Parts: sequence; C-alpha cells; structure tokens
Amino acid sequence: MKKILVIMLALLSMACGGQKQQAVNSNPEFIRIDGVNLVAPNGERFFIRGTNLGNWLNPEGYMFGFQRTNSAWSIDLMFRQLVGPDFTAEFWRAFKDNYITEADIDLIASTGANTIRVPFNYKLFTNEDYMGLSAQQDGFERIDRLVEWCRGKGLYLILDMHDGPAGQTGDNIDDSYGYPWLLESSEAQALYADIWQRIADHYKDEPIILGYDLLNEPIAPYFDNMAELNSKLAALYKLGVEAIRKVDRNHIILLGGAQWNGNFAPLENTLFDEGIMYTCHRYGGGTDAEAIRSFIDFRDKTGRPMYMGEIGHNTDEWQAAFCKTMTDNNIGYTFWPYKKINNSCFVGIPEPEGWELIKQFSEAPRGTYGEIRAARPSQEEARRLMMEFVEASRFENCMIQHSYIHSLGLSTNEAQ
Repeated sequence: MKKILVIMLALLSMACGGQKQQAVNSNPEFIRIDGVNLVAPNGERFFIRGTNLGNWLNPEGYMFGFQRTNSAWSIDLMFRQLVGPDFTAEFWRAFKDNYITEADIDLIASTGANTIRVPFNYKLFTNEDYMGLSAQQDGFERIDRLVEWCRGKGLYLILDMHDGPAGQTGDNIDDSYGYPWLLESSEAQALYADIWQRIADHYKDEPIILGYDLLNEPIAPYFDNMAELNSKLAALYKLGVEAIRKVDRNHIILLGGAQWNGNFAPLENTLFDEGIMYTCHRYGGGTDAEAIRSFIDFRDKTGRPMYMGEIGHNTDEWQAAFCKTMTDNNIGYTFWPYKKINNSCFVGIPEPEGWELIKQFSEAPRGTYGEIRAARPSQEEARRLMMEFVEASRFENCMIQHSYIHSLGLSTNEAQ
C-alpha cells in the first residue's frame, strides 16, 4: 500500500509540472529583494547610485537644444523635412553608434556608480520604422553590447520601457500622440506584454540586468479622465508581470507611480509577487525628507524597496543636499541624464558651430509644404551639421561635468 501511495504521489507531481517551480527573485547570482533593501550576490546591501542613458535609444528634443520639436517622431520628421529620409536614416545609425560607446561606460564606472538605467522605445523590438531602421530593429544588439561593456565593471542595468506601444504618458516623453492610448488599447497592451516577455526570455540568465522598469511615468496629469486611467494602471502592470514571469523568475520588476512616477495611490494592491519593487521620480522642490515623504511612506507600507529612477537638472548644491536625503532614507537614485547638449549632466556635448541653423528650422512653422520650403536651409550645410553633432557626441569630444558628478556623491579624475 505504501509503495502504491508513493507511485501515486510521483504521478501527481508529474501531472502538476514535475519539479517544483523556482521561487521568484531567489537566485543568489542576481540582485535580490530583502524587505526594503536590495541585496547583491555577495550578500551585502546594494544601494543604487548611477545615471540614465536618456536620448540614446529614445531621442528627446531638449537634449539636442530643440524646444517645440520634442518627441522622437517629431524630431525624425523634422530631420526628414530638412535632409530627406535616406540621410536621416544614415544620421540615426551613426548617432546610435557614437552617442554611447564603451568609453562612456568606463567613465560611469570610474565615478563609483553601480547602476545605469537604460530608457528605450518599444519600437526597437518591432519592425516599425525607428531611428534609421524599418525592419530587423537592433534593440537586442544594442543592449547586448551594453551588457558586455558593463560586465566586470561593477555596473548593473535597469531596462526602462520609456516609450510604450501607443504611449503610456500622453506627452512628448513617451513618443506618443498626446494621450496614453496604451491604457485603453487591448492591441497595444498585447504588444507591450509580448515585448517584455521577449526581453525577459532573452535576458533571463543575465545577472548584469538588475531589473525591468515596466513603464516610464505613466499617465500625465493633464487629462479629465485621469482617475479612470489611473484605475487601469495596476491591471496593466499585472499583465506585464505575468508575461515576464512565464519565462524569467530571476529578475526584479519595477513599477512606477502615475503622474510622473509620483502618485502611488493607484498601486496600493500591486504586490503581485516577491520580485516587485517601486520607482519614483522627482524634479525640483525641497531637499529634506518631507519632500519625498509620500515615497518613504509607500515604501514602508509595502515593505519593498523604493528607488528614484529620475532626478536632476538642478544646481550642484541642491543635488548634493537631495542625494544626502535619499541616502539617509534608503532611496537609491539614477540621475537624468548622462549626456546631452551643453550641461546639467555627467558629460556635455559641445554645440557644433552653426548648430543654431538646425535649431531655427526645428522651431520654424512647418505646418504646410510652403512653410517647410521657406524655412529649410541649405541641405548640404544641414547634413554637415548633423554629422558634426554625431562627432561632437563622442565621449572624447564631450565635456566632463566634474562638479555635477561630485554633487551626486560620486568621484572623478579631474585630469580627465
């Protein structure tokens, strides 16, 4: 009888899937969650300090010095109107090759930073027209290369879907069309889940990846139905979590609050598994703990880590004071951005002489073909300036902002 019982239990185990499924976020080779802390593979507490590679895989206008032309699609359209589609594609491919190289990663590692957040547009994992390619997009190729650059340098990566299908924010930062359609489109949601599942399957065994930031700054505060949109956010996050967990149980999943990653009320019931933590954003305001009280309270209520995914664009004094507050309150941080034109970043791109010509075209009325023709400068000059911008963006031609880096509690070699 005992032998029959053992056989029956074995058969039941096989019917239920064989071996016991691995617990979520329990692999000691990966960054893990322990209450409100992160734990490194060596068993020590891991406190995030680093930067964001904004603009590289998700262009934003102000990082080129543009104002009105501010989303990725509008920048691409402006360049096409300026120099044509073929040269624009050539520009984007050169831009991706040169804007971030291993030399940039070496600098970040040398400062004592331990984490890089990598914003990306979902189109990098589709066959949609984006940044010089209309098929066989190079998202995995770009991030694979970044992983190899970070290996052995004490740097981890957070992959951030900055621009989700149909747009999750409804402003220029998500490359959308003025509304967070992702919250209402079942087709876009299916694509969002599919992309995250493919990313997770590709990186499921890669310890350099710290985690997956499902959506950047969902639901801007401009919409009359904001409360209704907010009520849909938890379900959208759960869809992404479930898609990832089908293939990857090693990595942390990060959930950001609504309204610029600042409102966590819609995330009250989002502890879907043991590998979830939260990410907030903040620009400006006070520098004491009361300025981030809601983030601290939500962290303590959920008992999970809270991390400041974006902060920056302020004085060195403000940044230093706020970094102390975050450190004192156990909220790690990655400042925004690593690189842009001129300053307020780790390294500044020197503006090419004559770049004002491109900026003027970007700001000019271009609502009709006549306006485009009237505003367009010499195509030869425009093409030269665009490639000069690419060259200026190379690390060896950039200006290291030593005081900015020091204000973040990091260090530099002043001789660089």
